[in-house]
Amino acid sequence: MSVLNGMKLAQIGDGLAAAVCGRLFADVGADVVAIDAAGDTPLAQHLNAEKTPVSAISSDADLIVVEGAPGHLQQLGRDEKSLRELAPDTPLIFISPYGQVGPDADKPADDLTLFCASGIARCLTGQVDDLSEAPIRPVGRQSAFIGGLAAACAGMHAALKGGPITVDVSIQEALATLSMTELTRAGLGGAGWSRKRLTDGNGATVCILPAKDGYAAISPREDHQWAAWLKAMGAPAWGDDPRFRTKPDRVQNWDELHALMTEWSRKHGKQAIADLAQEAHVPSFPLREPKEQLASPQLAERHSLTIRNICDKSLKIIENPCGLTLLSGKPTPLPRQTGDLPLAGVRVLDFSWVIAGPTTTRYLAAMGAEVIKVEAPGRGDPGRASELHTVLGQAKQGIVLNLKHNDAKRIARDLAARSDILIENFATGVMDRLGLGPDTLQSANPNLIYISASGMGRTGPEAKAVAYGTLLQCYAGFAGLNRHPEVAPRVGMAWLDPMCGLKLAFMVAAALWYRQSAGGGSRVDFSMIEAMLWTMAEPLIEAQTATPPTPKGNRSRTRAPHGIYRCDGEDNWIGISISNTKQWVYFCDLIDDLAPNRSFGLADRMAHEDKINATINIFTSKQNATALAKRLSGLGIAAAALSSTTALSKDNHLIERGFWDPVEGGALPGLPWRSSFGRKNGPAPALGEHTESVLHKILGLSEAELAALQSDGAFG
Repeated sequence: MSVLNGMKLAQIGDGLAAAVCGRLFADVGADVVAIDAAGDTPLAQHLNAEKTPVSAISSDADLIVVEGAPGHLQQLGRDEKSLRELAPDTPLIFISPYGQVGPDADKPADDLTLFCASGIARCLTGQVDDLSEAPIRPVGRQSAFIGGLAAACAGMHAALKGGPITVDVSIQEALATLSMTELTRAGLGGAGWSRKRLTDGNGATVCILPAKDGYAAISPREDHQWAAWLKAMGAPAWGDDPRFRTKPDRVQNWDELHALMTEWSRKHGKQAIADLAQEAHVPSFPLREPKEQLASPQLAERHSLTIRNICDKSLKIIENPCGLTLLSGKPTPLPRQTGDLPLAGVRVLDFSWVIAGPTTTRYLAAMGAEVIKVEAPGRGDPGRASELHTVLGQAKQGIVLNLKHNDAKRIARDLAARSDILIENFATGVMDRLGLGPDTLQSANPNLIYISASGMGRTGPEAKAVAYGTLLQCYAGFAGLNRHPEVAPRVGMAWLDPMCGLKLAFMVAAALWYRQSAGGGSRVDFSMIEAMLWTMAEPLIEAQTATPPTPKGNRSRTRAPHGIYRCDGEDNWIGISISNTKQWVYFCDLIDDLAPNRSFGLADRMAHEDKINATINIFTSKQNATALAKRLSGLGIAAAALSSTTALSKDNHLIERGFWDPVEGGALPGLPWRSSFGRKNGPAPALGEHTESVLHKILGLSEAELAALQSDGAFG
């Protein structure tokens, strides 16, 4: 029995984002039928494998997903009005570069330019020493994966609600929300993020060290971790230097410190460095090539890999990173009233913290769930130290429990017995030691959906490895490929955590679908490394079918010119992608020095790409990025000025689409989709703000009982 057994999804068009959406549904058991699905590349073959090709929309589809800009869809007869005539009561999920409405809705776009328009190309690889280094897009058609995951998340919730719902997914918005802290700061009027490294570039928190056979990433961010890391390195004499005593000291003296650590690390292998660190409980992983992961004992023991026929070869690919265990029971319909949000009446007990888990529960709260955020007394969620909690904590209730206290553990068990969903992302074994593991809680509440999110998953030889999302980006091979060939790898932004939030929220809704259709709770053992590799399908396929993938900067195998070029002003850039001969001719007419090359086809353009790029850079360096992007878009060429979070906070297209939610002091970024059923908003809770009201309402505790618990230390 699969979690989505019996669900039918119709995927329309040759877009890769729709194919990603359909792939995720298929991976967890849905019957996916596809109209005009692409199969012209190895990636497209993988994404559309095991889907049933059809020529018309089936009347029994539970969900319809279609990709394309509004003008193009209207020409094809696949716009909302046309599809409603064929499927009057089926939820429709539209995916497009800039959404179905707004002044930029029909603007030409591709993977490269969407990373510019969303601002993610600016921050993807972290801060740089030299601003002449061009911003970069990530490897593996990631705009399609992020857009497809957003569509799957929104679509699964739409399917739960059912009826003539319309969802509008903007890939630009989906990408922009990956940088949630900086986006929120800009919306509230704060300073923008600088691409230029001024101090440590976050290196004192997480950094990459060169090894004798590659690189290793380490994160001794806490003082006790730093002390353990010094011991693991053999207690070097410089470890007592007052310049490195505290984290602020290490930030201010980072260049000297990194040089000293590099002197040590170059004498050791990358795996040996990671092993030494992990033995000392310091988060660390080697930077692996994607192909190295295919032989991973961790993936093998978790049965995470499947064999799929791609390009007439049997290739290994990640099938599903969700570690699903389904329990049996009686179907349990969700509470439903006309006008309700999809998760109205659903209670979520949220033990998660920092980014991945709180992002998940932000989506659940927005979809109408009652989310109870459980925090430890004292500082609470580290996200409170930045703007992160302000946005991810929206519409949640906050309670504090001192889980070292037996009464607090009992309260947690009692709340779980009255909840639909529990989500946690503690280290492996913590919840079991607290008496809050899935076996214990699901024996009392068989309908409970228990979500565990961890770096490596709860089983396997690496289950207890200390991991952060940024380190896993290095381990998967993502950070190593996201660079120009001549540039050493950098850790980059926290990409994986918010991406996992989309996938986890999808799985919650899918588990609710299973519970209401088949009956019973479920266990999700979510592995972040597997989720990262799931989205790295293209480099994993390349590693098995062609020359192993290597860093290529912004170069493309199918388009040229294809790059991010310097414009007039400080750190201003434009992304330009030429996809056909007609666009190339228009482009040559615009740049006089390219005119002699008007007759070049793709092969010629790729053969002379260095010279062409140099000519383009001379031209663009004198141009206003925004004005040039508008001019090129008018010629049908995919182009976008490199945006920033500050620019996005003032972007007319996003404002008109309702992406920004006005609040006191500015605006907060919304969801990466618009829907006809709306979303729930509300302020983020103060630490423990709702402890007494929640425990009184749900558990019936009296004022005297609450006072006694407070006095006894159950709340800290």
